[in-house]
Amino acid sequence: MNSDNNPVTSPLTKSASEGPSTDVRLKDIAPRLGCQAHTVPTPIKVELIDRLSAAGIQAIEATSFVRHDLVPGLADAEQVMQRVDRSYGTQWHCCVGNERGLTRAIDAGVDYAWFLLSADEGFSKANTGMTTRDSIEQLAKLRRIAAGSGVTLGTYLIFAWGGPSGPPRGPELINNMAPMLSDAGVSEWILADSSGYASPLQMTQLITTALEHNVADRITVQVHDGRGMGVANAVELARLGIANIDVSLGGSGGHPAMPNYPGGGTCSEDVVQILERMGVRTGIDLSSLIETSRWWADEVGVPSPGFSRHIGPVPNASNERPSADFTWQSPASVGKAG
Repeated sequence: MNSDNNPVTSPLTKSASEGPSTDVRLKDIAPRLGCQAHTVPTPIKVELIDRLSAAGIQAIEATSFVRHDLVPGLADAEQVMQRVDRSYGTQWHCCVGNERGLTRAIDAGVDYAWFLLSADEGFSKANTGMTTRDSIEQLAKLRRIAAGSGVTLGTYLIFAWGGPSGPPRGPELINNMAPMLSDAGVSEWILADSSGYASPLQMTQLITTALEHNVADRITVQVHDGRGMGVANAVELARLGIANIDVSLGGSGGHPAMPNYPGGGTCSEDVVQILERMGVRTGIDLSSLIETSRWWADEVGVPSPGFSRHIGPVPNASNERPSADFTWQSPASVGKAG
């Protein structure tokens, strides 16, 4: 067991002589994942994104350029991208599902566009009307459109660890999919545990296989917390040397066509707190992030099951809180109260 004075050493830790840096880059996907499942006015989306940028979030999945009739919560994608504060140097990410969506994303000035490829055949057909193989053929066409645009095209692998209704998937998925993605010319991946099936063991098994096909810098892992394993998985990813991890403010999120499915991402502020306590730097102001999470949940009203916003960060010299109230209630006073 490591004490606070002897933190876990991340394989990504740099020497002090290299100057300020981050060991893990957390991308917050709440503006897309939360707003696709809940009605949020455009000005509030913009404020959310600007608050996240101000808190030190380096990359934000701001929206999706998809059909308005299917995902009305993200119909304002262009307006959001026009109004966000770009002075923070934030890296802008979005999701796309076809050529029209990619063209819109390029015109809106995003940095990364992620194609929505599902590892689950049933979900793929229901969500896009295409098989997984058809989707990869579409991805190859999109890569040619993105070439020279200044926008990096990558692909999701949704339900990489299993789901939404079937059994868990293992490393064989990567062995099957990686050659097809290579043939499509796409090397930037988001491996999403969309159903929250993975424990740290399954996380390690699949990522170890992925690293046989791709380099760590081109792999992002999106941790979900539908079954309570998301924070543990984020810690395991940091141990494995995966620097790019997707999280969601407050643990918010869901899918508009699956309203009762636990589709929220792993809570951003909970992940920041545990990684920083372990000596893994994120470059994020935790107090500011918690304040934003409280606003997101309490004032905007987006369901957010995370923990840290309820009690705040672990106290230190800069954020020390008053001692918790402690008052014994005597049996006599209990009787009188009754």
